[in-house]
Amino acid sequence: TDSSADIPPQMVETLGISVIPLNVLFGHDVFRDGVDITHEKFYQRLASSSVHPTTSQPSAGDFVEVYREMSKSAQAIISIHIGSLLSGTLESAHAAKAQLDSSVPIHIVDSRSTSMGLGFLALAAAEMAAGGLDAPGIVARVEALVPKMNVIFVVDTLEYLHKGGRIGGAERFLGSMLRIKPLLHLDDGRIEPLEKARTKQRAVARLLEIMTEKIGDVQPAGLAVVHAAAEEEGLLLKREIEARFPGKEPYFCQLNSVVGVHT
Repeated sequence: TDSSADIPPQMVETLGISVIPLNVLFGHDVFRDGVDITHEKFYQRLASSSVHPTTSQPSAGDFVEVYREMSKSAQAIISIHIGSLLSGTLESAHAAKAQLDSSVPIHIVDSRSTSMGLGFLALAAAEMAAGGLDAPGIVARVEALVPKMNVIFVVDTLEYLHKGGRIGGAERFLGSMLRIKPLLHLDDGRIEPLEKARTKQRAVARLLEIMTEKIGDVQPAGLAVVHAAAEEEGLLLKREIEARFPGKEPYFCQLNSVVGVHT
């Protein structure tokens, strides 16, 4: 998978998931997300820098290196990445696959998501592989999970999504963006508006209500709270979720640098 997945590091290590980093650029300074710059250092620099950062996908060459290394021990490679409408990362993966004359099959999956929406898919795939399921079977099951992922989020401002060209259907909120806290979600790989709220507190309350409605009586397969330099608010939300869904502890993660640039 890639570094936009926000999978807790201990899970990456335990399940043996290879993570290819996306890039963050502050002017001419290029950092590999999670390798050359931690998420904490990124948010510190973001707050103090006079230059707003940009992002770039891994190159096809980066993927070639990873695929070649994995091919030494793998029977097959399943490569699950940030949605194609959010990043060009999948293009690089397909270009690398076309360059390689490998006897190891490479299966590339568009998550149509990012952050833990992508992370849960990668975790599911790794767990199925550990359980002995073959690659075609894993790919089929992961692709069936894609439309079941729900990523709902609140931003203080739409400014960064607009600057980065990732605003999608949420553009209709732009005119009133100074007066509202937008509640957004990923819908088939696009950022779309859900509702407008007057305060962040109300937006988060609605997020919880919508989440509860979507889950209904079905026990969720996985829950995650992801924050962007807002640990205290994130922990409050996590406790709210634990109270509503006892016995199901959510993952708690800091949002990766690449998605942080745009949100």
